[in-house]
Amino acid sequence: AEPVLSRIQENRKRVILPSIDNIKQDTFEVQRYENSAHGYSWELWCMYISPPKDWWDAGDPSLPIRTPAMIGCSFVVDRKFFGEIGLLDPGMDVYGGENIELGIKVWLCGGSMEVLPCSRVAHIERKKKPYNNNIGFYTKRNALRVAEVWMDDYKWHVYIAWNLPLENPGIDIGDVSERKALRKSLKCKNFQWYLDHVYPEMRRYNNTVAYGELRNNKAKDVCLDQGPQENHTAILYPCHGWGPQLARYTKEGFLHLGALGTTTLLPDTRCLVDNGKSRFPQLLDCEKVKSSLHKRWSFIQNGAILNKGTGRCLEVENKGMAGIDLILRSCTGQRWTIKNFIK
Repeated sequence: AEPVLSRIQENRKRVILPSIDNIKQDTFEVQRYENSAHGYSWELWCMYISPPKDWWDAGDPSLPIRTPAMIGCSFVVDRKFFGEIGLLDPGMDVYGGENIELGIKVWLCGGSMEVLPCSRVAHIERKKKPYNNNIGFYTKRNALRVAEVWMDDYKWHVYIAWNLPLENPGIDIGDVSERKALRKSLKCKNFQWYLDHVYPEMRRYNNTVAYGELRNNKAKDVCLDQGPQENHTAILYPCHGWGPQLARYTKEGFLHLGALGTTTLLPDTRCLVDNGKSRFPQLLDCEKVKSSLHKRWSFIQNGAILNKGTGRCLEVENKGMAGIDLILRSCTGQRWTIKNFIK
């Protein structure tokens, strides 16, 4: 406990996290994890991320690791400081969100959060959680609560990540007025500061114009889908609205397909490309596509999706008993609609 307590004694507004190791469920063997910071996706699922560059540059693996948030298993905090910043949000339900909320709040309201490699806690995860059937709903609901209180204009990223409309998403997040009043009374910084100084590796999607499932007027029961990752080809698949069908159209005319990316150290969502040769649309890393026009599309709601480089349209081909294909060809007047447009 000495390393942890000494860090808090130096600065009572530090929240200290031990390095988390794993205990295997079947053998109780302790599996040591690499030193990591704790981050999260725009759905606010927690995840391990690489420590910041200055930690690596220092060359000392015992040094504290600056972390944007926490996984949630354990933390050490000065009791008085914890009370001053409002403890954990009592409005959270069942599972998820409180660990991300605490990390953001600590940083915005004058504190800091760090992982201490010299302190280690091994964690065994239950094989069956009693709330597992609804874990996605509660995580989504709690994520929206965090977004509304702490994320300012970036709260829309959470709505996009969960494929929810920006207005009237149909989820009751409870009363957040007390949490907003707490933030105001503590004179906390804005979320832009947090992204710039604490979590700069987090990908940002401010260029989004429209998002959600994309449907064609000739085949309304299927949606644009990223298909098997290794095929690098977009397909049509029965609509379900989850990550593989999250289309995102940008101000630059890019059409991305798949769940939002997380950090710049991990791959971003791929974008739709017409290389002018194949009759099938490719899904490729946008930054690696040499021809800018081949990855740019013209699209308005209930209109064609037309490639600016080739002049071909993204369309549905009906093959009768053999099903339907997603193809590129000369435009025949087919129309597409996307679930959500940002006004």
